[in-house]
Amino acid sequence: MRVFVTGATGFIGTAVVQDLLEAGHTVVGLARSDTAAATLRAAGAEAHRGSLDDPGSLHDGAAAADGVIHLAYRHDFSDHAAFVEAGELDLRAVEAIGKALDGTGKPFLATSGTLPLAAMAPGRVGTEDVRAEPGTDRPRLATENAVVALAGRGVRASVVRLAPSVHGEGDRGFVPLLIDTARATGAAAYVGDGANRWPAVHRLDAARLFRLALETAPAGSVLHGTAEEGVPFRAVAEAIGAGLGVPVVGITAEEAGGRFGFLSGMVPVDNPTSSALTRELVGWNPERPSLLEDLGAGHYFSGRTSIF
Repeated sequence: MRVFVTGATGFIGTAVVQDLLEAGHTVVGLARSDTAAATLRAAGAEAHRGSLDDPGSLHDGAAAADGVIHLAYRHDFSDHAAFVEAGELDLRAVEAIGKALDGTGKPFLATSGTLPLAAMAPGRVGTEDVRAEPGTDRPRLATENAVVALAGRGVRASVVRLAPSVHGEGDRGFVPLLIDTARATGAAAYVGDGANRWPAVHRLDAARLFRLALETAPAGSVLHGTAEEGVPFRAVAEAIGAGLGVPVVGITAEEAGGRFGFLSGMVPVDNPTSSALTRELVGWNPERPSLLEDLGAGHYFSGRTSIF
């Protein structure tokens, strides 16, 4: 297939592009700049100039492709308004791509996250059949509903919910932010007893899932990119403490805001998430290192910082 990929030069996107190319697909990546276009060409892909702020470029890129993988997202958590605006931008991007694919039967993969499952399925393991309420305006969830609705408009559309920790060398997401925080404060912290769980997936396993879903996922399906159902947050803090050589401490929920900033609401969340249905549906078999194995390898502590 000729596959249009947004976010193609990002941490996950570069792995998705490589996996697609190795499987024999042609890749056209969305490029916001000359530098991004050059990066794509060096990887063996083609470049399509445009951005999330330009729905026309998204429509045209999708219309010229046999399938679309939408990974790009504005990761702005500086305040609630920015968070909401990022979600609205994502929804507009999905709508632009959807219009280009209407009635074609072509595959369209969009990206969401597992963290909302903690509220949608409290006290139990989140599964793929837990869906957002119709009409919700919550960021990511509104996009999920819009993508699933495309299945009724002749698009083989699916959603991939990714774990909050998509880890591996080059990670600049939530785990590096936790490391930066521990380095700055002199201690790696967890909230309460630290028994709450975050699911995790290696970026190369996540990339394989996107490719398999593009090739085989049924219209309207929701898939989970979680190789590990739930890693206790205390274990993550202990691995960070060991990697930095700093103490590991438990703090209260009231203290979390001063230490973790915008992450304070996420750190104590219990978000166990199953991918059993996903594995059965598309034949996904994660095989890369676990989050704790990755943290133990040392590359997370070489001084890189988070994008946030």
